[in-house]
Amino acid sequence: MYKENKISPTSKSLFLILLLLIGVKVFSQIEKDTSKLMNVRYGSKGIELETRDKKFLFQLQSRLQFRFSTPYDADPLTYDDYGQHTQTTFKINRARLKVGGHAFEPWLNYYWEYELSQSNLLDFRIMIEKWDWLSFKAGQWKTEFTRERFISSGEQQMVERSLINRPFTVDRQLGVEIYGHLKGKGIADFNYWAAALTGTGRGNTANDDGNLMYFGRTQWNFLGRFLDFEGSDLEFHEKPTPIIAFSAITNRSPYTRFSQAGGGSLEGYENGEPGQYRVNQWNLETALMYRGFSWQSEWHTKEIIDKRNNNQTTILKGYYVQAGYFFYNILNWWPQHLEMAARHATYKPDNSIKQNRQNESTLAFNWFFKGHKNKLTSEISYFSFEDKTLPLEQGWRFRIQWDISL
Repeated sequence: MYKENKISPTSKSLFLILLLLIGVKVFSQIEKDTSKLMNVRYGSKGIELETRDKKFLFQLQSRLQFRFSTPYDADPLTYDDYGQHTQTTFKINRARLKVGGHAFEPWLNYYWEYELSQSNLLDFRIMIEKWDWLSFKAGQWKTEFTRERFISSGEQQMVERSLINRPFTVDRQLGVEIYGHLKGKGIADFNYWAAALTGTGRGNTANDDGNLMYFGRTQWNFLGRFLDFEGSDLEFHEKPTPIIAFSAITNRSPYTRFSQAGGGSLEGYENGEPGQYRVNQWNLETALMYRGFSWQSEWHTKEIIDKRNNNQTTILKGYYVQAGYFFYNILNWWPQHLEMAARHATYKPDNSIKQNRQNESTLAFNWFFKGHKNKLTSEISYFSFEDKTLPLEQGWRFRIQWDISL
C-alpha cells in the first residue's frame, strides 16, 4: 500500500528561506546587470529609464487634479444656466497617465496620454525632430491653434481655461504636421506649424467626406527668444520674451465645435450631415514673460457657413486678456511662491447682434509648492449674460484646485 511522505513544518520553512535567498540573489544580479545597461532617475517628466547609449528613453508620469467649486463648476452657456440650482461639487477633475520618450535615435520621439477617469486615449503621436528648422509629426494631438488650449491643463495659470475656449478651440485632431524654428538673427526669428487633419475630432480615424481640415500658425519671436507654451513666469525670464502669433483653420464637417469628447455643436446648431458646415477661423495672439510678469491674449473670429441652408453665415467673435505677477519682486512681505493673476474674456455668439454678449472676469491666486508639478490654485469669477430680448443676468463662482504630478 502506498504510504504518503509528509514534509515537516521545519523542512517547509527551510525550503521557503532557501527560495527567498535564491530570489534575492537573482534579483540583485538582474538589478546589477540592468544598472550597467540603463540609468534610472526621476526627472521633470516623471520616472525616466534611459539606456547608456542614449538611444532609448522611457518616461512615465501620472497627474491628478482635485477641484472644489460653488455654486457650479462649468461656465454658464445659456441664459437659463444662471438660474440653475446650486450644485457645490468636489471631484477628481482630471486623472492622467503620460508616457513619452524616444526610441532608436534621440530625435525619434513618441508620446501618448490617457485620461483614466473617462477612459479616453487623448494623445498618441510620433515626432521626427532631427532638425530645429524642420520637424514632422503624425498621430493625434491638440492643434497649436490657440495658446490657451495648447498649454497643458497642468501648466495653466487659472483653474480652467476662459469662457471663449469652448466656442473657438479646435482641440485634438488626427493627422500629420510639419513644424520648425527658423532661428534668424534679432527680429528674424520665427516658429511655424502646418497640418492636414481629419477634422472630425478626437477618436475619429476617418473624415466624414473628402474635405480635410487645414491648419497653419506662424509665431514671431521678435526679440529673438522663443517662449514656451506654459502659464506663469516660473523661470523668471531675465530678458523680455514676447511673441506675436497668427493662426488660421478651415474645415468642412458635421460639427461647429470640438472638445476632448470629439466633435459637437454650439448652441443654436445641431450635428449636421457630412460636410454640412464650412468653418473658417482666425486667431491673433500675443504673449510675454519678464522677471515674474506674464501676459497672454487672443482675438478670435469664427465663420460658420451652413451649406445645407442656402450658405447661411454666422460670424462669432471673442477675446481674452490675461496677466499674472509674483509680487515678491517689489513687495518684501509678499510670499515668494505666491502668484496673483487676472483675466477678462468676452464672447459674441453672433456678431451681427451687438447686444448679445457674454463676459467673464476672473481673479486667481497660485501657490507653487513645486512649480506646476504641485500647486494650489484658487479663483473667483464674475459672469454676465446680455441678450437684447432678455434682462441682464449675472453670477459669481468660486473654485479651488490642487494639481499634482507624480
